[in-house]
Amino acid sequence: MTAAPKAIAVTRALETVMRQDRGRLTAALIARLRDFQLAEDALQDAAISALSHWGRTGLPASPQGWLLKVALRKAIDRLRSGARESRKAADLSHLAGDEADDPEPNMIPDDRLRLIFTCCHPALDPKSRVALTLRTLGGLSTTEIARAFLDAEPTMGQRLSRAKAKIAAAGIPFKVPDPEDWGSRLNSVLTVIYLIFNAGHSMGPNAGRDLCDEAIFLLSMLNDLRPDDPEIEGGLALALLTHARRQARTGADGVTIPITEQDRSVWNQPMIAMGLAYLDQAIARRQPGPYQLKAAIAALHTAPDGPDWPQITALYARIHDFEPTPVIRLNLAVALAEGGSLAPALQALAGLSEALADYQPFHAARAEYLVRSGDKAAARDAYAKAIALAASDADRAFLERRLATL
Repeated sequence: MTAAPKAIAVTRALETVMRQDRGRLTAALIARLRDFQLAEDALQDAAISALSHWGRTGLPASPQGWLLKVALRKAIDRLRSGARESRKAADLSHLAGDEADDPEPNMIPDDRLRLIFTCCHPALDPKSRVALTLRTLGGLSTTEIARAFLDAEPTMGQRLSRAKAKIAAAGIPFKVPDPEDWGSRLNSVLTVIYLIFNAGHSMGPNAGRDLCDEAIFLLSMLNDLRPDDPEIEGGLALALLTHARRQARTGADGVTIPITEQDRSVWNQPMIAMGLAYLDQAIARRQPGPYQLKAAIAALHTAPDGPDWPQITALYARIHDFEPTPVIRLNLAVALAEGGSLAPALQALAGLSEALADYQPFHAARAEYLVRSGDKAAARDAYAKAIALAASDADRAFLERRLATL
């Protein structure tokens, strides 16, 4: 193999290893170093070394083990450079012992479960939890995260730095929660992952790396690390059932298509089948939770005869027992309207006008049902507010088209 093709092959091999194992390697390094930034920097140093070393000697038998070993050596070099003089010699000795090992991939401790709970700790603000999870477990760059959330790159970089510093200063433990705290902490993790998924769902794949795929990757990883948990299975089912419809969500003109008008032949049927299988597993455990209920609603939307709105209404009422939020009440009002109870739905929406004043789906739903009730003047005003708050060009074009028909 000549130099250029060999370099390309090495680069691709390294990209594959980093995509598949970056989270596991980062978690293993943080577990040893107890320092997010040092772990990230050391792994990046090791990846740079791999490009030249593998290019000369070929791929090692265990690329993951090689990267971990070299990253530990790079971390020791950084510590010895004097930037962290407070580090005790005993710590360096311990790290040197770890660095001497050359583990096989299956011998690298899997600390990702501990890492994701650390990234999603309630002491961090929600946006920082999302950013840190994408950075450490998803492997997204600061540039990609900033672009996805419409932040300036320096602003996002500062947010990540503050989050890492807070973990160190507050002594946030690098561990899986105790059994009595598992339920509440798991909900924090799932909430973070769904913030990631919903951001990708509303922005589409052109905001950088597809955030919906990243969220499904994180959910799958969580399910592998903590099998047989019904809420994790429900969350994964919900993501798969929702993502399966992505190709039908916009038309050739780039305008959003409502689910009731989508071409079902474009839906990803294998993904739907996988989502339904996870949902069945979760329901069989008889431990209902909000993510299972939301997945059940997503499943009803895929039914051959169309959605069963009375059943969806009942499920949203049950979700409200778990999450008594204005957004759930909005979804309940939409289900009522679609099921034929327009007057109660509009009354419910009127009670949400203050709480959801800046929430685009609220104004879009209100506009639709005001049109059905015959109040076109109020509908025009609601459409104007929804258009002003639209997060994507596709949604904006859809709303403008609806407004034009009035």
